[in-house]
Amino acid sequence: MMLKKLMDEAFKQNLKDFIELVKEVTKILSKETEYGSNIEFYGKLAKIKACGKIIFVGDLHGDLESLVYILKKSNFIKRAKENKDVLMIFLGDYGDRGPFSVEVYYLVLKLKENFPDKILMLRGNHEGPDDLLAYPHDLPFQLNQRFGDSGKEAYKVLRGLFNELLNAVLVKERCLVVHGGIPANANNIEDFAFAHERHPNETLLEEILWSDPYEGIKGTIPSPRGAGKLFGSDVTMRVLERLGVNFLVRGHEPCDNGFKLNHSGKVLTFFSRKGPPYFNNYAAYLEVDLSEKFNDGKELIPFIVRF
Repeated sequence: MMLKKLMDEAFKQNLKDFIELVKEVTKILSKETEYGSNIEFYGKLAKIKACGKIIFVGDLHGDLESLVYILKKSNFIKRAKENKDVLMIFLGDYGDRGPFSVEVYYLVLKLKENFPDKILMLRGNHEGPDDLLAYPHDLPFQLNQRFGDSGKEAYKVLRGLFNELLNAVLVKERCLVVHGGIPANANNIEDFAFAHERHPNETLLEEILWSDPYEGIKGTIPSPRGAGKLFGSDVTMRVLERLGVNFLVRGHEPCDNGFKLNHSGKVLTFFSRKGPPYFNNYAAYLEVDLSEKFNDGKELIPFIVRF
């Protein structure tokens, strides 16, 4: 019932409701320092103890149908209301491209408002800083279509929210979670936690939001995206070892099968939206029990839900 109510509200919301929600969640994000005993915040990085269950949701890009499917299939809202030991991590890229960006933002932000200790929100390249905007950038036009000329005001408050989103999540002794990639020169968690403060003098944030894994290279090469880099397995292995984790979970790249593996299974990519302009045949999300210790992404394949 709660999901149906939220969906109804998402389609009926007016500019005032939307702006108030964005401001409220921005405030929540700016003040979250510790939720319970399992999450510790360090800069824009969340460190999680290896216990309970995590649901990873990849890029949505305004795909409301996929988001609703994931919420229903995972039964997340009921589990969160019953205070089950479950956490949902969004990997970024909530809007842009798809036709229901406003509704997707509304639904995700209402989840964060209602269950602040059960939702973590990563920053994607479509929520990047002003000098790293994705192109084309559809969100301002979508907001204008929904709210008229006042869409500019909605976009302004959303930009403020983007600055509060997480750069990364570290699941202790398990995995690193980012939207895009691993910075080639990253050496410790500070490089992820404070990448936003060191931008644009250093490329850490750019690489976290924009980079992609690539096979058959060492180090990095320029990315055809025009931002970020393509990074080799040596970068992946070095940084994972330094952080004391076994594999990387990320989004950012459309996957025809919903997910893909790189770097001998040490990088797991999945995509949670379907339809144009990506035209992938499947979308996917991942639910994993952290009480189990996985060595790489290949061991997580049985827990990936494709749809």
